[in-house]
Amino acid sequence: MAFRFFRRIRIAPGVTLNLTKSGGSLSFGPRGMKFTLGARGKRATFGIPGTGLFYTTTFGNRAPGKGRSGTGSLPPNPAVRRRDRLTMGFFQRLVTPDDEEALVDGCRELVHGNEERALQHLIRAAHLPDGAYLAGFLSLQKGRLEEAERYLKIAAGRHGELGSRFSKYGISAVMSFPITDEVTVHLEPDLRGVLLGLAEIYQRMGRGEDAFACLERLRELEPEDLVVRLSLAELLWDTRPGDPETCRKIVTLAGEPGNDTPVHAALLLYKARALRGLGLLEAARETLSEALRRRKDRPDDLLRALRYERALVYEGLGHRARARTELEKIYAEDPDYEDVAHRLGLDST
Repeated sequence: MAFRFFRRIRIAPGVTLNLTKSGGSLSFGPRGMKFTLGARGKRATFGIPGTGLFYTTTFGNRAPGKGRSGTGSLPPNPAVRRRDRLTMGFFQRLVTPDDEEALVDGCRELVHGNEERALQHLIRAAHLPDGAYLAGFLSLQKGRLEEAERYLKIAAGRHGELGSRFSKYGISAVMSFPITDEVTVHLEPDLRGVLLGLAEIYQRMGRGEDAFACLERLRELEPEDLVVRLSLAELLWDTRPGDPETCRKIVTLAGEPGNDTPVHAALLLYKARALRGLGLLEAARETLSEALRRRKDRPDDLLRALRYERALVYEGLGHRARARTELEKIYAEDPDYEDVAHRLGLDST
């Protein structure tokens, strides 16, 4: 496992320049959902807001027009010159299909921060999987959930073609949004990204069963995917926190994740919550102690959540002095965190 640090330079409101050894790219959008355009290879990236730390897994390059599942095929697309990728000349437009022209125009408007105009172009390209993919996530960003669902369903139905037009024009389109309060996932145009996007839409709509079905489908495709397991744990806990059957499912889902990355640590947090919900307080304490053994590369929000959970476990075990010590540390860092002030008797109510 390797960690990569990205350097970000803010060049305009909501627009940043990302610099890595492999080159540069542009990101734009509000915190929690960013679009990135650049010339990069296929990769899945897990990041923690506010830390600059990303865990990156790189996949082998896929053949043009072929999805990760290996299904479906398209005729190879001719390469497009770098200077023509987002700004087409007059003669270039004469020979470019209207839908691809709309896709490129949509990407260009996104780079310039014109999200409404970008969405108008992308809707014209929405029968292309790549156009539907971008239109779906941009609609999700704007809270247009029914539209987002419709477009991402189009992308899911033809997922074997995802990325083919992006590859043709040398575009890398990456979306990101929080999976939990502590962990953000960055999505590439493939079935995994589409299903995680649909799960987020259904969760916001209050359609928990549909969200769960999307994540279960993902788990069947990629049973060891930590982000999918974490998403399922978060969804289960949010839907029925403390329910014994839910807690048992979360414990089984988490398994023995280890503690190599912040994503592992977040999964340990949900496992500990579930164990506490089952009354297995010593097991919860041991799980939290494992998660807290490594702190150097952990974001503050995640560490506070782990320590707060350990304080609740200590209270359940009757170790009130230890619980208070944890709560006092959290209060010193963030007096407004959860109900810490109330538990310490420091609130005004």
